[in-house]
Amino acid sequence: MAATAALAATPKNPAAEPPLDRRRMVAFLCMVFGMFMAILDIQIVSASLNEIQAGLSASGDEIPWVQTSYLIAEVISIPLSGTLSRVLSTRWMFAVSAGGFTLMSLMCATSSSIGEMIVWRALQGFIGGGMIPTVFASAFTIFPPSKRPIVSPMIGLVATLAPTIGPTVGGYLTDLFSWHWLFLINIVPGIFVTVSTWFLVDFDRPNFDLLKSFDWAGLAFMAGFLGCLEYVLEEGPNHDWLQDEAVFVCALVCAVSGLAFFARVLTARQPIVDLRAFSDRNFAAGCAASFVLGIGLYGLTYLYPVYLARVRGYSALQIGETMFVSGLCMFATAPIAGKLSAKLDPRVMMAIGFTGFAVGTWIVTGLTKDWDFYELLWPQILRGCSLMLCMIPINNIALGTLPPERMKNASGLFNLTRNLGGAVGLALINTILNARWDLHLARLHERFTWANGAALERLDAMRRQFEVFGGDANGMALKALNNTVRIQGLVMSFEDVFLVLTVLFLAMACGTPLIRRPRGAAPAGAGH
Repeated sequence: MAATAALAATPKNPAAEPPLDRRRMVAFLCMVFGMFMAILDIQIVSASLNEIQAGLSASGDEIPWVQTSYLIAEVISIPLSGTLSRVLSTRWMFAVSAGGFTLMSLMCATSSSIGEMIVWRALQGFIGGGMIPTVFASAFTIFPPSKRPIVSPMIGLVATLAPTIGPTVGGYLTDLFSWHWLFLINIVPGIFVTVSTWFLVDFDRPNFDLLKSFDWAGLAFMAGFLGCLEYVLEEGPNHDWLQDEAVFVCALVCAVSGLAFFARVLTARQPIVDLRAFSDRNFAAGCAASFVLGIGLYGLTYLYPVYLARVRGYSALQIGETMFVSGLCMFATAPIAGKLSAKLDPRVMMAIGFTGFAVGTWIVTGLTKDWDFYELLWPQILRGCSLMLCMIPINNIALGTLPPERMKNASGLFNLTRNLGGAVGLALINTILNARWDLHLARLHERFTWANGAALERLDAMRRQFEVFGGDANGMALKALNNTVRIQGLVMSFEDVFLVLTVLFLAMACGTPLIRRPRGAAPAGAGH
């Protein structure tokens, strides 16, 4: 402590770390708000797809493309942003992304057909996706290490809070106004972010010479690889994977493009994405943890609403109100996690966070069809707190020790792993959910036979209840009993999914000691 105080008192410290530039801080906050809009837009639409389907007269097969087109375009844009940011500069890159995202939001709101909506959503995802890694890269290049306990919680909170509250915000907007306001709400903030970024951001300069050696072939291979991979992961669980022709063709294109992409990246003079960042052990470990975090972030944001809608029969607004607990916990935990990041070994924080995830999902393995807000309260509290305890140390481990010249490229790869984790997690969750539901239904149907006295008593009781309505009481009772069995099978499959997630999070928590502690990480800085 005394040695640390003595070092702090020397005149070298102020010279090494100049005071925080207020203009840069304001510029960065505007960029963070832009990132919040881009991430929020992924989930804000998910709660209101039925209303959009009705408004655009779309079919059940067409409406999922409102989400899928955005995700495919975004997953291509995120790793590309590193190269574009070096070519255009942070100022141009972010202003174009924010302005384009705002314009595409307006076009989405004025769409009159599902075809128009899909085109505008794809452009919105591609143009706006560049904002996310640009903010992460800026946070670790324009601020000194001593300011990371302030900056890391800020971007961590935005990156995790936006997808969590998305269904809530979407439910309220659609319920109070119309689905058009899911996109119109972006217009005024988008203009503000675009203008403020243009006038305030001056972190670096463009380098247009890089365009002379731009790897167009690498871009095409990357688009084919990541775009088809996202499509396969999105559509595969709903179409029996490779049994569906479109999924099979996309899987084939993904495999061929992937081989060509990696061959190109390893041989090109200036590759579209520099994979050498993965040679840094901390960066690779941080990306692996970010992948698992993506499963927890997007997977659980998907699972709880599906349970509440399909088992409890909740509306989009009721689901949003139930899910809001996690968002409140993130707000409460963010400043605490920021302070802890300056005092605790980041590996310890990660272990605590993933253990919290595991405990939360373990509680839900006791799920029943009657679980409501209060039964889901503690799992949601644990999820909200754990997200922040994981996100901040993962950011610091992955990006905290990289040199500035590799930061833009590495930030794109780092954010890509979180999105891919979400895509893989959703595909895994849907596959397990469907397979286990079929298995549980088969087992339940074996037990609910005409030789089962308890089943016959239940059927007879239901028949007597329906007799007062007249009509075919027997048929109504059989239908009601069949629905009860299906609901019970679905609840049991949810339990299985939560058990798998518990094992995954626990394994990640146990694997944190294998990560090397970043240079300069706490407890070395615990005396500040």
